[in-house]
Amino acid sequence: MQSRKDTRFEKARLIGSRALQISMGATPLVDFDVNEDSIKIAIREYEEGVLPLNAVVIQND
Repeated sequence: MQSRKDTRFEKARLIGSRALQISMGATPLVDFDVNEDSIKIAIREYEEGVLPLNAVVIQND
């Protein structure tokens, strides 16, 4: 589980990256319908917390 909430930009990047992976043949980590597109699958993975990606935030002091 995440200790902080992703920003909308991080969320968009994570979902977009995962959707690209799925469209290129990566195995989805959630059950899906045959007609479901890769973006919807990636969104469901994100919402269920099984997305195999995370955002690394570098803070400048």
